[in-house]
Amino acid sequence: MRLFVALTLPPELRSTVAGLAGGIPGAKWVPAENYHLTLRFIGEIENWRAQEVDDALAVIRGNAFDLSLRGLGTFEKAGRIHSLWVGAERNEALAHLQAKVETALQRIGLAPERKRFSPHVTIARTDRAPPEKVIAFVQGHNLFRAAPVRVEHFTLFSSRLGKEASVYTPEVEYDLARRAAA
Repeated sequence: MRLFVALTLPPELRSTVAGLAGGIPGAKWVPAENYHLTLRFIGEIENWRAQEVDDALAVIRGNAFDLSLRGLGTFEKAGRIHSLWVGAERNEALAHLQAKVETALQRIGLAPERKRFSPHVTIARTDRAPPEKVIAFVQGHNLFRAAPVRVEHFTLFSSRLGKEASVYTPEVEYDLARRAAA
């Protein structure tokens, strides 16, 4: 199984983000139903390990929180821009949840994540897009800001490669506590 832990985006936020898609020749836009914010990529693991992952994630406790997406950016590999993303505003609750997920997975023997956590939602693969078009797109949309949404759970997803795009299947949702309004 190929697994990752992520936050799902509610339909209205997916729709807002999808409004950005288009205008870069050669870009491969991620389908809106695949938008998510990865907390931890796990990768290929055996089925018995998947049960260990589920058990480890099930004991994580945290509070619901608000998430705000804003701004755009790119990731590069070997000097080439390979993906375009919408960023998440700095958020202590999000960072805390991600750290708990990381700790839980290391406790069951998974290797530590090598990359620093950089909360984002990938919206396009840009390997084949002219870099100047991608840069102009980011500059033209860098003031993007979506209304905050309430995050009340995180999800363990399985992933399999599809013809056009990967197919992500939510396997288990883990609830976050809802605090009563003060």
